Amino acid sequence: MADYPQHLVRPHHLFDGTQIVIRPIRAEDAAIEQDFVRGLSDDSRYNRFMGQLRELAPRKLQYFTEIDYEQHMALIATVMRDDHEIEIGVARYFVSPGNESCEFAVAVDDAWHGTGVAGLLMLDLIAAARGRGLKTMEGFVLTSNHKMLKFTRQLGFEFHRDIGEGDTVRVIKTL
Repeated sequence: MADYPQHLVRPHHLFDGTQIVIRPIRAEDAAIEQDFVRGLSDDSRYNRFMGQLRELAPRKLQYFTEIDYEQHMALIATVMRDDHEIEIGVARYFVSPGNESCEFAVAVDDAWHGTGVAGLLMLDLIAAARGRGLKTMEGFVLTSNHKMLKFTRQLGFEFHRDIGEGDTVRVIKTL
């Protein structure tokens, strides 16, 4: 396992002044990652995973939390509640073959939608990808996920419709 990228740990303040921390995920975060996924609404889980699931299978949970920080980066947004760290969002990228581009995914707890968490996560993830030397970031968004399409457009992603991919839009950003 690679060294923990401490330089990516950053405190932030949301629109309402709430303090959050955005940091790379660790293997020890498996429980809060699973709680986060379980806490998402059915729609949010469907939009993130493009399928129905209630929680992450043990192998998937391990894959999402035991990362190498080089080919797979995941940043989580957390808040402290009653002396416990709670995950309220996650953004991650996977480096594509060729090592110049990556595919991203982002999800935010429904109670935190509209607070700025997603924007902060994505800006930090984009900065991490640039710092890694990646040239482009792309993602696949369900055509029915209008909020995500609007969000990625605001972040400067371009939209591409691939033949045979009628239910998704490929969004691409030059880093």
